[in-house]
Amino acid sequence: MVVADSGPVHYLILISAVDLLSSLYDQVVVPQSVFEELSRPDSPTPVRDWISSPPKWFQVQTDPPPDPSLTSLDPGERAAITLSLSVRPDWLLMDDWDGRLEAKKRQLRVVGTLGVLASAHRQKLLQFDAAIESLLQTNFYFSPKLIEHVRQSLLAEREE
Repeated sequence: MVVADSGPVHYLILISAVDLLSSLYDQVVVPQSVFEELSRPDSPTPVRDWISSPPKWFQVQTDPPPDPSLTSLDPGERAAITLSLSVRPDWLLMDDWDGRLEAKKRQLRVVGTLGVLASAHRQKLLQFDAAIESLLQTNFYFSPKLIEHVRQSLLAEREE
């Protein structure tokens, strides 16, 4: 099981790769705050359409009580971290740097959109470079240095 913040779900929907989540993980759980972020009127139409009728492997849970030490994060990130602390998933899916740091301080294992795509590539579910090209068509931010690092890691694994 994984708990997800809105970012990875949002971008995987936009690049038509959200179903990878069900191939990689048995269950994806999001707090109500994340569901609401994905449902907002300013979310892209494909995201709103998908979240209006999510698949069975995608479950929404009530937000846990707020953690006052996480007030610098947005509501979805706060709820995803506190939910993860209570259900102890295998992974927390989150892209936001500050959120990832807070999650790691709490000993949560964190993976972002790029990590999901790399895992899917390893399992031969997609071509990493093609997925990155699709991400470039969105407003997803990543540094070229990070992409190169992931590519090199994938190449090194293949050569082993």
